[in-house]
Amino acid sequence: MSRAEQPSRRAVLTAAVAATVAGSSAPAATAAATADVGDAESAPAPSVDHRAWITYADWRAGTAKGTRAVAGVRPGVAIAAPLGTVDYTDPHTNTTAAWEYATWTSPLQALAVPSTEMIASWNASTPAGTWLQVELTGTYSDGTATPWYVMGRWASGDQDIKRTSVDGQTDGRSTVWTDTLAIDDASTGLRLDSYRLRLTLYRRPGTRLTPTVWRLGAMGSDVPDRFTVPASVPGLARELTVPRYSQEIHQGQYPEYDNGGEAWCSPTSSQMIIEYWGGRLTAGQLAWVDPSYADPQVCHAARHTYDHQYAGCGNWPFNAAYAATFEDLQGVVTRLGSLTGLETLIAAGIPAMTSQSFLKEELTGAGYGTSGHLMAVIGFTAEGDVIANDPFSADDGAVRRVYPRREFENIWLRTKRYNASGKVVSGTGGVCYLYFPVRPTARQCAALTAVGVRV
Repeated sequence: MSRAEQPSRRAVLTAAVAATVAGSSAPAATAAATADVGDAESAPAPSVDHRAWITYADWRAGTAKGTRAVAGVRPGVAIAAPLGTVDYTDPHTNTTAAWEYATWTSPLQALAVPSTEMIASWNASTPAGTWLQVELTGTYSDGTATPWYVMGRWASGDQDIKRTSVDGQTDGRSTVWTDTLAIDDASTGLRLDSYRLRLTLYRRPGTRLTPTVWRLGAMGSDVPDRFTVPASVPGLARELTVPRYSQEIHQGQYPEYDNGGEAWCSPTSSQMIIEYWGGRLTAGQLAWVDPSYADPQVCHAARHTYDHQYAGCGNWPFNAAYAATFEDLQGVVTRLGSLTGLETLIAAGIPAMTSQSFLKEELTGAGYGTSGHLMAVIGFTAEGDVIANDPFSADDGAVRRVYPRREFENIWLRTKRYNASGKVVSGTGGVCYLYFPVRPTARQCAALTAVGVRV
């Protein structure tokens, strides 16, 4: 989305964009060769620092107040003995209820890249009757500190609370825009040098249920302002077999979730990659969906990524958290520095979801323009062009597209662009979602490490 145009709501495709869509698809897939991870990016981009707490030792190192570290195949943190009870009034239902709570706070984490933006992400289980809150506080480069900012109130379901971001959070120097903490004026040189994350875990009083958080992390970045980015050299020809789903066939379905399928690029892309990894929804989970609707799992993904404050399904961490509700899957939000990073991941069998904004004429073959759109990158042609499952397509059969490498990398990686009115607005600077197994292979570990994601 363009924060300059819509600062508190990341825009996905609108009805106006729909009028420009082209229904044609790209040519059929061609044979592809594999490439070695060693031939691609070998270190994280210097403008990004991603850190995560994922091990038993990590959870033991934090400050626990009423929580305990959980050992096992998937270590985490859970409620041990609640600190007390607190009332929470859900702003979207006006319902007030009492909740037991406990907290876990990370150690102070220095940022290898003094940052202008930070995005938190988490993976957790929240049984019915439980939910969690994620907060972040940062230390400025002048030694002062931000307040504790709420980065999300989240539950996998929507029966206990309505998952939500929190608007209106600012100290006059930094502001939370839906899911992103940003320095208000980066030109002053002010940066975030370090940060802490805090979890508050909630459950209904008198129960023994608990949320369990398996992964908690944050990505700090200082991507330079740029309208264009350096061209990368093609290094891979491979295409992954990823399911293809169109958001457009869901137009008018469940308009309470951001106008139905017209705005569902993010959950549709998420569902494609979740199913690539074997994630499946049961008939019971899908029973609420109108049986006449095709691809009901896309409707489910939209409902379970919907942010009731943002009024949309494009909250980046909420999508990653949704992916991690599937068995043996985890998800993160990060930034990459070039298409070489995507090639590294594809070589290891890891597709990625990229966020970009562009005018119709800036991406040949798209047939539309957008102020913010997610699609799944699933491979590269022999010429180095990007193979994407683009959910903004007339039907499932038209989802596979091939986009020119140079055009795609520029619209994805730039931080500045001109909108249709000629106004300078922002770009996403290489934001992507990565979903991958809880127990990745050695090759997958190497690829994720190469792009700065801890596994």
